[in-house]
Amino acid sequence: GERFVSYWVYMLRCRDGSLYTGSTTDVERRCALHNAGKGAKYTRSHLPVTLVYTEPQPDRSSALSREYAIKQLSHQQKLQLIQRSADSKNTPQLP
Repeated sequence: GERFVSYWVYMLRCRDGSLYTGSTTDVERRCALHNAGKGAKYTRSHLPVTLVYTEPQPDRSSALSREYAIKQLSHQQKLQLIQRSADSKNTPQLP
């Protein structure tokens, strides 16, 4: 059914506290890949990573433009986004 969205923008917190933003169709699989050292070059040198933020997007182009927008934010703004998401999370965002 169409109960889940096709794309997700996600943020990972790396071991050193830095944040990595990406987009994917399968967040859990992508996180496992990152932690297996098969993700982005950046996260490979900053393992382990923890999923701290997910945001549903209707399609790839929306996901990519949202990913780009988040990457323009300061570290502090990203933390605020994560915090707001955690505060409003009455129901889990992952299907």
